[in-house]
Amino acid sequence: MSSEPLVVGRVIGDVLDSFTRSIKMIITYNNKKVFNGHELYPSTVTVKPRVEIQGGDMRSFFTLVMTDPDVPGPSDPYLREHLHWLVTDIPGTTDATFGREVVNYEIPQPNIGIHRFVFVLFKQTHRQSVNPPSSRDHFNTRNFAAVNDLGLPVAAVYFNAQRETAARRR
Repeated sequence: MSSEPLVVGRVIGDVLDSFTRSIKMIITYNNKKVFNGHELYPSTVTVKPRVEIQGGDMRSFFTLVMTDPDVPGPSDPYLREHLHWLVTDIPGTTDATFGREVVNYEIPQPNIGIHRFVFVLFKQTHRQSVNPPSSRDHFNTRNFAAVNDLGLPVAAVYFNAQRETAARRR
């Protein structure tokens, strides 16, 4: 049994193939760092996060994908995946604000069950080489990477979120 959180959380399998992380990606919402499998409340992720990339260089560019593979619900995710955010041409020594936001950030609003929200970082072969998908719905991270010649991811992290009841809101 693997203790790798992306395997345990079925991100490897449902969304991605196995890969070796080669870049450090730090994602924070209001100074709250995203860790694999941790739960964040939808009310705390209403504004796009800060995404820092460490380990790249001046000549490299990255594409960031944020997707929800559990639409409409994790027990029957027949609409898998839903694209929440897409940023391309992120310089290797900066954060995502320096990239090109191709698909704007959409607030996670899970209705049924606990959803995984997955951030995947790909290294681009060159600048302005990534084409946006035709739709946020029925997005497929693997196909998107293949069509845009992105290869395997260089980093990934995910958090869980579920619908907030009035009692759970703080």
